[in-house]
Amino acid sequence: MSTDPSSASPAGDGAELSAAEVEAWLREHPDFFLDHQALLDVLRIPHPAGGAESLVERQLKRLREQNRQLEQRMHELVERARDNERVGRQLHDLARTLMRAENLDAVLALTQDALRDELGAERVSIRLAEREVQDLHALDTAQLAVLEPLFARGRAQCGRVPPDMLKVLFDDADHTVGSAILMPLLADDERVGVLGLASASPDRFQPDMGTYFVTHIGELLAESIRCHADRKQAA
Repeated sequence: MSTDPSSASPAGDGAELSAAEVEAWLREHPDFFLDHQALLDVLRIPHPAGGAESLVERQLKRLREQNRQLEQRMHELVERARDNERVGRQLHDLARTLMRAENLDAVLALTQDALRDELGAERVSIRLAEREVQDLHALDTAQLAVLEPLFARGRAQCGRVPPDMLKVLFDDADHTVGSAILMPLLADDERVGVLGLASASPDRFQPDMGTYFVTHIGELLAESIRCHADRKQAA
């Protein structure tokens, strides 16, 4: 399409153009300034701080800002990739550790150690559903009823969680837990237990925090618990 204003301008008959018509015409002819680059040094644009700057200067500033935003976005993507790599490595290490566990008690102990080291959780609790009442980690019927909303939710709950749930998982929770993550442990929709992470800091575990890591730990842990529980029952 021609960018010659004498042939393409909507006001070729000499009529005065409105600002909207100028804008519309330039939008239809975005390559106009390629053939009229001298105009770029003549056009002046008001500057927010006062005075004026050429269109070239304005474009350069805009390009620098876009470049800065792209660099920032690239930095965020690189950091996210590093975080994902770290999480993947941690999950891989935990999976190998759980595979080497000789019994259910070892599974629970190894998982608690890993969570304290990797997530900085001050307190870790793993309670088991549908286990013998005399089992140290077992949840009785009343405790299972308290945790029913968590099982129904089917995913992690973070931040300020219900005090009665904390009481089940952490006996003295009223004075020592500022924030927590509760994760229902499910294996093929079977209720295996509950994983709890707690901190005295109210800011450590927030409702909007990502739960990718703890969710996958919960899946690994649930399968490992079920596997060793089945072995124990078979023996």
